[in-house]
Amino acid sequence: MRLRVSAVQYHLHSISSFDEFAEQVTHYVKNAAEYETEFILFPEFLTTQLLSIPTLKGVQTINDLPDYTEQYYSLFTSLAIETGMYIIGGTHVIRREGKLYNVAHLFYPDGRIGEQAKLHLTPTEVEEWQLTPGESIQVFDTPKGKIALLTCYDIEFPEVVRIVRGMGADVIFCPSCTDDRHGFHRVRYTCHARTIENQVYVVTTGTIGSLPTVDFMRANYGQAAVITPNDIPFPQNGIMTEGDINNDMIITSDLDLELLYKVREKGSVTTWRDRRFDLYPDLGVNRLELVTKTVV
Repeated sequence: MRLRVSAVQYHLHSISSFDEFAEQVTHYVKNAAEYETEFILFPEFLTTQLLSIPTLKGVQTINDLPDYTEQYYSLFTSLAIETGMYIIGGTHVIRREGKLYNVAHLFYPDGRIGEQAKLHLTPTEVEEWQLTPGESIQVFDTPKGKIALLTCYDIEFPEVVRIVRGMGADVIFCPSCTDDRHGFHRVRYTCHARTIENQVYVVTTGTIGSLPTVDFMRANYGQAAVITPNDIPFPQNGIMTEGDINNDMIITSDLDLELLYKVREKGSVTTWRDRRFDLYPDLGVNRLELVTKTVV
């Protein structure tokens, strides 16, 4: 089984209307469609660009972002239906029962929308934006196999990736948003670690550019990459492809799932198979409470 993936290094800059945001998103999607991409990944917090739109009440804050949810849904749903692609629309902040969640969205070609709330929140998300963490983990079925959406800081926790691999995920999509090299490399290095530990692919990307009028989005440092396990069928450095840091662009690669299955069975190392459950718990078990508990 093969699937073609693209990842967008999304350029954040001030805009004056939702239409400008829609035009930028559509440009990236149509570009990927020209490459016959099947899955396209946008970065975390790309919709904070909407907070730069001037309003009569003045500067917008994170609390205003849920007001754009229906427009966000409509835009990405229509693009997924039109192109036949699976679109991971980065993350968007939504409001449920008075609480704000940072949620990754999967837009299916048939119009369905899947959600995965970010599970681990950074100090800024908690202290400055008062976001609420998600409380459940899921994988998403597609004709090309099972995928998972783990946002930025989530990838830095090996336990959660063990869980989604145990639930059948072969590809982890990791939308990210980091403002400096320290944060970027934390996410990037742990993406590599997760591919080695679980023998999966990780597709990641981040925001670039800046939003001078949006607090905590004034600086961005990002790069898209498709990351593989480090074994003979894959590139030696575990990087199938990567973008130019902080450039406005997309990257595209083909993923061969059969190679994952082969290295899990007969690779130079078999990290997924060789876990020591006699010494520690099997975090790969599909735990009922993690799958069924409602988050948002």
